[in-house]
Amino acid sequence: MLPYILSLLCLLLHTQGATTTPIHPITRQTCQSTGHCPPGTLIVSRTPNHKNTTHPTLQSAINSLPNDNTPQTILLLAGSYIEQVNITRPGPLTLLGETSNPRDASRNRVRITWAAANSDSTGAVDNVFSSVLVVAPTLEASLTGSGPTGYPVPADTPFGNTDFRVYNVDFENTWAEYSDGPAHALSLSRANGGFYYCGFYSYQDTVYIGKLGNAYFYQSILAGQTDFLYGFGTAWIQSSALQLRGCGGGITAWKGTNTTTPNKYGVYIVDSSVRAANASVATDIQGACALGRPWNSQHRSIFACCYEDGSVDPRGYVDWVVGGVGRFEEGVTLMAEYRDFGPGVNVTGRVEGGVTSVLGLGGWEAYNTPLKVFGDVEWVDWGVVRGTD
Repeated sequence: MLPYILSLLCLLLHTQGATTTPIHPITRQTCQSTGHCPPGTLIVSRTPNHKNTTHPTLQSAINSLPNDNTPQTILLLAGSYIEQVNITRPGPLTLLGETSNPRDASRNRVRITWAAANSDSTGAVDNVFSSVLVVAPTLEASLTGSGPTGYPVPADTPFGNTDFRVYNVDFENTWAEYSDGPAHALSLSRANGGFYYCGFYSYQDTVYIGKLGNAYFYQSILAGQTDFLYGFGTAWIQSSALQLRGCGGGITAWKGTNTTTPNKYGVYIVDSSVRAANASVATDIQGACALGRPWNSQHRSIFACCYEDGSVDPRGYVDWVVGGVGRFEEGVTLMAEYRDFGPGVNVTGRVEGGVTSVLGLGGWEAYNTPLKVFGDVEWVDWGVVRGTD
């Protein structure tokens, strides 16, 4: 009962201050389940000549949209789409996956896949080229760069999509069934993106949130092995499932960013679960998966009100040591937990590890709502989060 109460309190707290109006829920869900959609909705299908189909691929549908600020909607009919998707338009864009189970990401019927990884160690090839989905205004805005400083995106780079939303779509990088270099399922930079009941699957660097990127995930599945949540930007992961497909590095690998935007960059995992992807993997990774490691000393991540299974390293977080020098800096690096529970929580191990901060209410209060973290949450679909859809 106590874990349930704690999760409920966190969920109620983080929705405070949200006053925006979501997409009309009946219209969205009717469109997803029956194909009867509002006028102007583009419909994508892999089946040639399917009734009402306007495009055979998602990218062709996106390319047909005006590069302006008008809101646009695309419905993807059930199936697997093998393509890389690139979104640069600034106007609101909603992607809907056909489904009869709109509140269950594990039963999604739309899957977008691509097989690519970055095996170049010289820095000549950027990680972004491995991505299944890229949301960024320009190529330069999306570049990851290398090392603890990353790519110096030009200061005059414009902001991209102000309100990008996806419902019930899975993005999977199928390059290899183990870590074999960065292999993004998602790359989002200088844009606002909301992902509801979606799936993100890879092994290394699954989700990248770049500079000035703002991403909100709700009841989604994020799966990986090595540093599979990483970036410069800001991500809030709410009521979701982190699936451990193995252990390597850490779950999170974040770094500070040079920006004048008054938000609290970092990754915040709230009311979620951290578990082995399956029983077979669980046996192999018992006590071996770190919650994260600092990409640079300004790493910031917090697991709050989360369930952790026995896969989690007793130390919680670990330092990232390169050439004998660690990147953790006392008083600068924030690798923290707040009211987590489950067999993966080891108080003694956290203390002995020396880098994990266990926050009290006062420490968590500065970060305990998306509004405090992002500074602007008008692009989040609060109707879905509050269950009023």
